[in-house]
Amino acid sequence: MLESLLLVSALSLDAFVASIAYGTNKIKIPFMSVTIINIICSSFLAISLFFGSIVKKIIPENVTIIISFLILMLLGVYYLFESIVKTYLDKKSNSDKKIKFKLFNLQFIIDIYVDETKADIDHSKKLSSKEALYLAVALSLDSLAVGFGSSLGKINYTQVLLLSLITDMVAVLAGLFVGEKFVEKSKVNISWLSGIILMTLAILRIV
Repeated sequence: MLESLLLVSALSLDAFVASIAYGTNKIKIPFMSVTIINIICSSFLAISLFFGSIVKKIIPENVTIIISFLILMLLGVYYLFESIVKTYLDKKSNSDKKIKFKLFNLQFIIDIYVDETKADIDHSKKLSSKEALYLAVALSLDSLAVGFGSSLGKINYTQVLLLSLITDMVAVLAGLFVGEKFVEKSKVNISWLSGIILMTLAILRIV
């Protein structure tokens, strides 16, 4: 239960921070859009858990434990340095010499990664269902690797998915509330906390 809670907490932090950004910018997220974000994020997690469970049956248990440890530890280290990466990308996006790269909607996804509020394409101050889909995909990319790495160890898949559906919903609603009521209009970055949680998960794999 502890590992499942840590896993979904790490994954829901991005949604929480993104929602704070929307709250501070007075952008509303209707319940339908919240539901879409919730379903997409949990679906990405389910896919990664499914593939991980298949690989787990093929590779010996002691090997999967090592792979799981390495994936989660590396992701944890990445999250610790993510604030530096976001700051760098944010400066690049605001500079006069912008580097433009677009492959399908990849540039748009990168823009959302740097500034989550860019998902509000029409500047309506309300996140439509289509815009929520873009945001959900951007928020879910990390869960593919995290879910895969976690599934290689001993984990209750059903428990994780049920908790994910709950925590993602709570994270979005709580983030909006915090952004509207308590947080000044500024960048909030707690990526380091996700890093600490993932590194803890990695250590739990081998102890």
